[in-house]
Amino acid sequence: MSTEERKFKVKKKKLGAYPYISVVLSVTLALFVIGVFGSLVIYSKELERVVRENVKVQVYLKSQVTNVQKTQIEKGLASKPFVPKDKGSIQFISKDEAAKQFIEDTGEDFKKFLGENPLRDAYLVRIQEGFHDTESLKKIKAEVEQINGVFQVHYVENVIDSINKNVTKIGLILMGLVSLLLLVVVLLINNTLRLALFSQRFLIRSMQLVGARSWFIQRPFLYRAGLHGLIAGVIASTLLVLLLSFATKRVEDLELIQNNNRLMLLLGSLLLVGMVVATLSTYRAVSKYLKLSLDELY
Repeated sequence: MSTEERKFKVKKKKLGAYPYISVVLSVTLALFVIGVFGSLVIYSKELERVVRENVKVQVYLKSQVTNVQKTQIEKGLASKPFVPKDKGSIQFISKDEAAKQFIEDTGEDFKKFLGENPLRDAYLVRIQEGFHDTESLKKIKAEVEQINGVFQVHYVENVIDSINKNVTKIGLILMGLVSLLLLVVVLLINNTLRLALFSQRFLIRSMQLVGARSWFIQRPFLYRAGLHGLIAGVIASTLLVLLLSFATKRVEDLELIQNNNRLMLLLGSLLLVGMVVATLSTYRAVSKYLKLSLDELY
């Protein structure tokens, strides 16, 4: 090959090829941001679950209740629809245990100057999540107080109302932010791919002029878009795992509200979103260029 031929040699463009590095980086950043907000939603839901699991009512027993009656009361409580069926939903606290805990917490032995233990035996009963509203708790209180041997039922009404209101607000705000962010990310990926494919518009037209079918032209673009979306999803998922691992090491209690199943689902969703959005955006962009006239291409 002569020197002049080498000088004027032009590198051929490959169908479906475009500056993919910038596309992968843009899609990775978008997916990573979605993953961070998705993780916040997951952790907030787990925190809500933990908080609601600690919503309990205190069932105080009468002074002269026998052991047989206590067993009957416990079985009666366990059969109620508002009590979870798992182990640990009902916890018995004797008055001696309650007195000991009170003395440890306050440092004051009230039995010395009272001469007796005025506390009562009690059951701590965890309530199903669907019964945490004010009306349901009032009905539960009235129903349990009708059980023979029960002296009184108590729960902190203000705290439960505050939990219900705050959890609802936080959930709505986070879901709204994630929905808005997802829309922004889809538009960002779509515009990024459209700009990347802009350099391929004349090659697409050349393929049309030689008689190539639309699907034959679209196929390499869609294949590469799906591959780049997958790569971006893998990178974003890896970054998210590293971030969560770092956060868990710095905040020890964070592991208590970590749901690995939901986090794995989130990571899988990032891969799927990256592939689907990239492929659909590429399909729309290529279809648009296939329909443009030569004047419009310029």
